[in-house]
Amino acid sequence: QVQLVESGGGLVQAGGSLRLSCVASGRTGSVYGMAWFRQVPGQELDYVATISGNGGTTYYADPVKGRFTISRDNAKNVMSLQMNSLKPEDTAVYYCARRGSFSASPYSHDYEDWGQGTQVTVSS
Repeated sequence: QVQLVESGGGLVQAGGSLRLSCVASGRTGSVYGMAWFRQVPGQELDYVATISGNGGTTYYADPVKGRFTISRDNAKNVMSLQMNSLKPEDTAVYYCARRGSFSASPYSHDYEDWGQGTQVTVSS
């Protein structure tokens, strides 16, 4: 079992930046694909970005391309999401997730382990 803990959320004005982190503990001996998802209350869970086990492959959802950057440091068991040029529509609870295989995936059903989420609020 692995535990995932997100941090770095908060309140920021439109155009600002935030950096989210996801720290993994527990069963971290192998490298697995990971991702960020987000959810607005009452709406579906949306894919944001995903990264392969060694960080060599990354994919982004269209709404965040060019503004967000996903990265990971396997030596520290940390995955990050740098969010720039934030917009009010980026407001959501952001979740990190880890799957049981190496490759990246944009599909939430591919992920077995989830964090508790961190709130990001972007004011206009």
